[in-house]
Amino acid sequence: MNRNLAWLCRGLLVCFACLGLDTAPAQAAPPNFVLIFCDDLGYGDLGCFGHPTIRTPHLDEMARTGQKWTQFYVGASVCTPSRAAVLTGRLPVRNGMMSAKRRVLFPNSQGGLPGSEVTIARLLQQSGYATAAIGKWHLGHLPEFLPTEHGFDSYWGIPYSNDMDAQAGFANYRERARRDANYFAPIEQYQVPILENKTVVEKPADQHTLTRRYTEKTIEFIRQHRDRPFFAYLAHNLPHIPLYAGKDHLGKSPRGIYGDVLEEIDAGVGKILETLRELKLEENTLVVFTSDNGPWLPFHTHGGSAGLLREGKGSTFEGGMRVPTIFWWPQTIPSGTCGELGTTMDLLPTFCGLAGVSAPTDRILDGHDLSPVLRGEATTSPRQQVHYWREEKLYAIRSGPWKAHFITEGCYGIGPQREEHATPVLYHLDQDPSEKYDVAAFYPEIVAELTRLAEAHRQTMQPVENQLTR
Repeated sequence: MNRNLAWLCRGLLVCFACLGLDTAPAQAAPPNFVLIFCDDLGYGDLGCFGHPTIRTPHLDEMARTGQKWTQFYVGASVCTPSRAAVLTGRLPVRNGMMSAKRRVLFPNSQGGLPGSEVTIARLLQQSGYATAAIGKWHLGHLPEFLPTEHGFDSYWGIPYSNDMDAQAGFANYRERARRDANYFAPIEQYQVPILENKTVVEKPADQHTLTRRYTEKTIEFIRQHRDRPFFAYLAHNLPHIPLYAGKDHLGKSPRGIYGDVLEEIDAGVGKILETLRELKLEENTLVVFTSDNGPWLPFHTHGGSAGLLREGKGSTFEGGMRVPTIFWWPQTIPSGTCGELGTTMDLLPTFCGLAGVSAPTDRILDGHDLSPVLRGEATTSPRQQVHYWREEKLYAIRSGPWKAHFITEGCYGIGPQREEHATPVLYHLDQDPSEKYDVAAFYPEIVAELTRLAEAHRQTMQPVENQLTR
């Protein structure tokens, strides 16, 4: 059904009920969804997750009055596959969005998220929701792969990472960043464009103003669609390097420019929440704040912190794939801290369940509906396993508190070299979240069970065309 017609029908049903033409009880309006997705934000980078010098008062308040999830994971530890996972509810290895040769899409890539994939936006759009993507896309920059081809009514943002389209003749960013916590590059160094739908409207993007403009675009979308259900996907391209902050935040954080960036993102979150309150939408809107993967550690102070977790972006240790996550929905989600397992792939079935939308049944979904846990109706998450894929191979698996590594490798050349383990390395993550103490020798039966679960999981995979190497 056409989405406008679907929404009109819903409205007519409400009108008929008001006129007494329908004695059935009126249904509550479908909830709105705002998904705020940061780039390379580490587990330990927010005040509410323990950072001592980055000030995030709005996110801290959001965590205090909402739910802070401390064991929440992504579908991959780098940008492109992680973004494919959150929007489709599927491990990116299932749809060709994970590669051993090119870990992400580049400006010269010919592939992207296949049109056969079904996104959160597509499902909600078909049910009458207004949908908008704002910020970093990184699922294919060619016209056939852009957000408006995947269920979003509109798009405004950059098509790939903000360090791409780099120009020669400028200072080496990594070298400067390692010795200057406040360094920022000339915006001309990175000729990243801004797209509006499918049209380039600015090149290079003024990256000092992107965070502010993303927030403004999100608020504008919310105001425009206050009278119908909406889904806003706000995908920040920061704190991925190069780091830039707006004039109101630059030089203000004791953490340096990395702190400036996060404090500006935090301020934007505060403005979005205030807009929802002003429009009296806060009690019918679920806001989710999380990250696409862990911190990019080789950039020293220009990279974030995984807190007590091991390694960072690019790895399948906890620091690469466990991310800070907050759910906020006043009067619906009880406040508190949740230690149950969840992943970004769970958002699609969760949003569908809350909106009364049927999730796809013609393909394997890797997500679970978390809404009973969010509402306080259940104490145990339906997710009992986490699968850690890297470069088209299953590196590790978690079941309950136990995690077995079949292959280990550090993040982008600064951690341990790749090693395949004849006997898997075993950690108890509740007792050892930093993955310091291999206890495989003491629990051979756990190793055997996790090995069996991993093989059963591998058997669910089918060959697909790889999009990142096209």
